[in-house]
Amino acid sequence: MTDVLLTVGTRKGLFIGRRHGGSWTFGDPHFNAQAIYSIAIDTRGDEPRLLVGGDSAHWGPSVFHSDDLGATWVEPKRPAVKFPQFTEASLERVWQLHPAGPEAPGVVYAGTEPAALFRSDDRGESFELVRPLWEHPTRSKWVPGGGGEGLHTILTDRRDAGAVTVAVSTAGVFRTRDGGERWTPANKGVSAVFLPDPDPEFGQCVHKVTRDAADPDRLYLQNHWGVFRSDDSGEHWKDIGAGLPSDFGFAAAAHPHRGDTFYVFPINADADRVPAGHRCRVFRTRDAGESWEPLTQGLPDGDHYGTVLRDALCTDDADPAGVYFGNRNGEVYASADDGDSWQQLVSHLPDVLCVRAAVLG
Repeated sequence: MTDVLLTVGTRKGLFIGRRHGGSWTFGDPHFNAQAIYSIAIDTRGDEPRLLVGGDSAHWGPSVFHSDDLGATWVEPKRPAVKFPQFTEASLERVWQLHPAGPEAPGVVYAGTEPAALFRSDDRGESFELVRPLWEHPTRSKWVPGGGGEGLHTILTDRRDAGAVTVAVSTAGVFRTRDGGERWTPANKGVSAVFLPDPDPEFGQCVHKVTRDAADPDRLYLQNHWGVFRSDDSGEHWKDIGAGLPSDFGFAAAAHPHRGDTFYVFPINADADRVPAGHRCRVFRTRDAGESWEPLTQGLPDGDHYGTVLRDALCTDDADPAGVYFGNRNGEVYASADDGDSWQQLVSHLPDVLCVRAAVLG
């Protein structure tokens, strides 16, 4: 089997797992007592670079990087992500770290709370605020969601270095085609059942957006109530939640190679944030949301209450794909066959906030 690196960010540190052949090993935690809200594995260089957004209750938030798979870590002498003085804002946490593709060598984006986008041209060692999004005319009307006002999703486009799509709770999806100089809301068809106007231009509580492997214009979106698909890069959205036990949830992940295939983890309701039907089930579509199938082989079959957060479900680059998720019970599960069967890798970790995986070698 392919060697895989699995990184697990928790409420109290980072755990790193390695699969050699068919067996997994996990080391001691890194960043003890820090909440790890974001992880990226940048495989564009000669050696993978790990980027971690940590949050110390004493020292505050910071971004660390490692070029030796976590054996050693570097924290810049000056904060990698810092709001300029004119914003009158201070960084609460880094929600997302996203290396761009080969279309933008060296570029890494960071999404933060307060909701803002930062760009790095040195693989994540220093970042600059993308000022036009911060100064967007709708910004004064953005409001925090239950988890705060965070920019939590960043999608780049391998065809065009100037095309970037982001999602904010609770402002919705925004996109640029000119490298960040101009931003437009991209929420047509995404409902906001909690607002007086259920179909606003912006203000949706988007939980996660992911891109189809075969068709880069096809996006999938898990909303605060609603699962949606866009076939035109976010210009319009279609509800594809029929067939799921609940269309509320946080996480969404696309298959790395197969088009029309992505995964969600349904939650009972916004006021009952446990797995739908109290069952531990990942749901997969292989026809872009026209139908859904529960993936349960190897997962707990009794009552289960482990909620999967927005960045705690991911895939790797293998074929068949590895699929991974962690939950707030501190359990981490893995599938090496596109989600058809699962095994529990570890349990009793702190609250799992995010997971990221990559094939090594």
